[in-house]
Amino acid sequence: MIPASEPPPSTSSPAHDLVLSDQGRDSGGGIDLFEIYRRLSRGFPQTAGFAALGLAIGLTVFLFSSPFLATTTSMRVTFAFNAYAKGEYPDHSKFQPDDIRAPDVILEALKLQGLNVTDDFQGKIRAALTIEGLIPANVIKERDRLRAAGQTLAPFLPDEYLVTLTLPRKEPISNRQREILLNKIVSIYEEKFQRTYAEVPLAFGNVFDALRSADFSEYELVFGDEIQNLQAFLHQELDQAKTFRSSTTNLSFSDLITQTELFSQIHLYETLGIIRQNGLSRNRGIALLKMDYYLRTLEDREHKAIEDEKVVDNLLTQSQERSQNYVLGIKSQATQQRAESPVLDQGLIDSLLANDSANFLVHQALDSGLKVKSLQAAKAQLLERRKDMEQFLNRSSEDQTALYAQVQKSLAALEISYNMLIQNIRSTQSDFARQQFSDAIRISMQPITGRIYKPLLVAGGIGGFIGLALGVGLSLLEIYKAAGRKE
Repeated sequence: MIPASEPPPSTSSPAHDLVLSDQGRDSGGGIDLFEIYRRLSRGFPQTAGFAALGLAIGLTVFLFSSPFLATTTSMRVTFAFNAYAKGEYPDHSKFQPDDIRAPDVILEALKLQGLNVTDDFQGKIRAALTIEGLIPANVIKERDRLRAAGQTLAPFLPDEYLVTLTLPRKEPISNRQREILLNKIVSIYEEKFQRTYAEVPLAFGNVFDALRSADFSEYELVFGDEIQNLQAFLHQELDQAKTFRSSTTNLSFSDLITQTELFSQIHLYETLGIIRQNGLSRNRGIALLKMDYYLRTLEDREHKAIEDEKVVDNLLTQSQERSQNYVLGIKSQATQQRAESPVLDQGLIDSLLANDSANFLVHQALDSGLKVKSLQAAKAQLLERRKDMEQFLNRSSEDQTALYAQVQKSLAALEISYNMLIQNIRSTQSDFARQQFSDAIRISMQPITGRIYKPLLVAGGIGGFIGLALGVGLSLLEIYKAAGRKE
């Protein structure tokens, strides 16, 4: 039997002892802070050791796995040019953000930086590139409110994009090279945009290259097309910038149109007049054959244009005959006073559709009629030129030596004037493009690559925290590894 004076044996654990208070210290049964402090102080060496060990393990694991981890290099690009709000390029073709990582752009960027240009590496770079639109929080909130109200939302096109390049660290490209590569990609894309939409088309200014393989009788045709193209281009630019004046040439597009007309009247007509008045040709028989073939081509095009015009005119006539019926239908329905009648009844809808169809057919009829008249005018001019050439068909070519020299002299002066005109057009257009597309593509944030130090500290911190927690837990349980036993 157990003597009554002896207390019963204790079965409590160290954790239970931590919860229960000592006699005379806290009679309320709470946590004994002094006991906690005593145990943590006694286990401080092993806690520090576990924390250091966890820190070392975390750093070691990260250093061994870092070559297989991905690093992200990011930058921001902003777009701002005419028609961008509609999702279109300046020529009204569809805008695609992925054009930034087009294969030709990637290839040119890799070449400029002296990197690997194999197909596999190009594909890896294109796959690592992502372009994401950045939508402000206030826009998201507003669109959510409108969507909740039951309204149909128009497509939203962000004007700023986040361009990221995500590659493993083991790739043989340093962080600096990745940042330069992103800059090169955007710069090449911007140069491509400028070449496509800002610069004067390369076809302009090359008329004398075409003349080297042309006969004298074809000069009028070649120069005629060139002058028409120049005037159409200048009128198109004038519609966009009526008040623009170049700081380089001090000329407006209206001035350039006047210069083009003066060039034709003063310089071009002299050369063409000499050729046509004297029927100059290196081979008049071959020239007549070319004219005959071109004449047959114009006749075929004229016949097709006339048939198209007949179809459009027939449809326009039918549309005009039915338009009165739709108007009467609206009037008859409008006289009925009904509270439940919709704002737009079927008769009004049919009338709107009929009017749209009629307007479309009127434009088509106008275009087809002008096309027929244009082909007929070209055909008449060619017939006149052919008639003039037939008059000189049987003349000897020996008396044309002096005329050839005169034409060559006139062509030399014509080329100087022509080059001056083209230079003025290019300089003026360059100034206008620099003003219009100066901010078309802009880097709003320079490339930034995620550094290794932050994830390294995070990995070490996680390992150290785990070790610290383990040491504190063992100390609270009075398990001290330094003593090699539980006390």
